[in-house]
Amino acid sequence: MVSITGQDAGGQGQLHGLKVVEFAHVVAGPLAGSLLADQGADVVHVEPPGAGDAARAMGPTKDGHPLWFKVAGRNKRSVTLDLHQESGRRVAQRLVAWADVVIVTLRAGRLRSWGLDWESVHRVNPKAVLLQISGFGATSSRADEPGFGKVGEARSGVVHLTGFPDAPPVHTGFSHGDAVTGLMGAYAVLAALHRRDHDPDFDGEWIDLALFEPLFRLVEWQVIVHDQLGTVPGRSGNQLAVAPAAVINTYRSSDDEWITVTSATLRSVRNVAKLLGFDEADFATPQQQFAGRARLDDGLRAWVAERTAAACLEAFSQAEVVASRVFSAADIAEDPVYAERGDIVTVDDADLGPVRMQSVIPHFRQRPGTIWRTGPALGQDNDLVYREWLGLSEDELTDLEKHGVV
Repeated sequence: MVSITGQDAGGQGQLHGLKVVEFAHVVAGPLAGSLLADQGADVVHVEPPGAGDAARAMGPTKDGHPLWFKVAGRNKRSVTLDLHQESGRRVAQRLVAWADVVIVTLRAGRLRSWGLDWESVHRVNPKAVLLQISGFGATSSRADEPGFGKVGEARSGVVHLTGFPDAPPVHTGFSHGDAVTGLMGAYAVLAALHRRDHDPDFDGEWIDLALFEPLFRLVEWQVIVHDQLGTVPGRSGNQLAVAPAAVINTYRSSDDEWITVTSATLRSVRNVAKLLGFDEADFATPQQQFAGRARLDDGLRAWVAERTAAACLEAFSQAEVVASRVFSAADIAEDPVYAERGDIVTVDDADLGPVRMQSVIPHFRQRPGTIWRTGPALGQDNDLVYREWLGLSEDELTDLEKHGVV
């Protein structure tokens, strides 16, 4: 069990000693910070007094405590700061001067008025890396418009490709666009820090990332296919839109479980045909396999429907057919491979006691990241950050508290 050892505890890992301040709420920006915090960075999460980050009120709760934020806010320091007040903005500038990395998700106009735009950040801290996440990017004509991850997903082309041809386009059941943006944001920060550490002329860096861009980048073929062939790939169910495999689909077993089966190589497709009792000679070439996709799909659907999931998976394993049950959270919690990998850990939480959550991923062998706290209480680290790290005097902090700035 991983235990919290107190307010002054901190994480160890590849990024130990890196200082990050995030003026970012909900998912994309905070996830970028969370990934850095998991690897040991000191991440200060700035929240408005009173309500805090909107993520604190999102998702299921237990005994009045939101569960999502216990993971989303883990390994971070929470401070409260009212950026609507001039004195709050002055403290924000001190946080910017302290940090190596600044993460923002505010609209362009608000960033300028609060002194958190690139020009202001660079003036205060010329060596800082600024990660700016927005709906449409800082350089577009829509820079001042609000944006959310689902809109980014829709604009990326991914939603157009997701679903069945005779059904509406669908989003995934989690914050897909936000999450991928957070992941790419963290990657971009590390790229900038690498240059900082190797370039004596490093003059800061501004990472300008729109919510639709990461998923857009990951669908590598959609632009070149449209450009060169004039076609528009569409929804194809569980098949890949431009490189359909001979076997790829989900099938329902007799005990109402869903199983994914995928076979794309010549040998693996022949293994499926053999398992179904088909003549392997009918599937000897790529052309034959492609032409026989419907026959294989129908055969698998009927074959799986007659058997339990356990029986199917055992037979698939014996036949060297790659398959898996479609996992739920309950399946994940009981799966031996997750346990063997150490992908779920137990962490002590001040409100709920022991809770289970994802471990630090990816795994480093020499200096792994750790989870030293769950999401903190609102403003839990005001004293540590403002007094010890920023050096605010007793009088300064008293005045800020008197006027509701912190």
